[in-house]
Amino acid sequence: MIIRKATAADVDGIAAIYHAIHDREEQGLATTGWIRAIYPTKETAANAVRQGDMYVAVEQGAVVAAARINQEQVAEYALAAWKHPAAEENVMVLHTLAVDPCLKGRGIGKRFVAFYEEFAMAQDCPFLRMDTNARNTVARSLYRKLGYEEVGVVPCCFNGIEGVQLVCLEKKI
Repeated sequence: MIIRKATAADVDGIAAIYHAIHDREEQGLATTGWIRAIYPTKETAANAVRQGDMYVAVEQGAVVAAARINQEQVAEYALAAWKHPAAEENVMVLHTLAVDPCLKGRGIGKRFVAFYEEFAMAQDCPFLRMDTNARNTVARSLYRKLGYEEVGVVPCCFNGIEGVQLVCLEKKI
């Protein structure tokens, strides 16, 4: 598996992962809190690729995971009780990590987070932040195992989805 910056050619593969996750959510087989046609969508992926901050994990030519990595802290982060105060230029953020649900249990999410941490260190950003929906217990468990601490839950409308309980997480490396 390689992880690299996404290109326009990857957008359909990223969207296919979003679609598969939405399918599982609608079938009651997963709980992410995402809603089809609201977030994330193919346009979500295309916009991130255009902005140059979408990364993909690829195996045998197929996109198996994707996430945005940048220094953009969403407005809701101002309401979290961060334990590590940090200057904005020293913070790296992981957004919308999505792994092909057909490949669950293979450590792809863990390897993607390790890439994110290495990327952040290379950019001299030792303060790592991310968020997830409180309903997404699988992601919360993974992030805890990887040393991320939940620092607060922010009730909000997030990415167009009403009633989100946004769990903010951080790690200092």
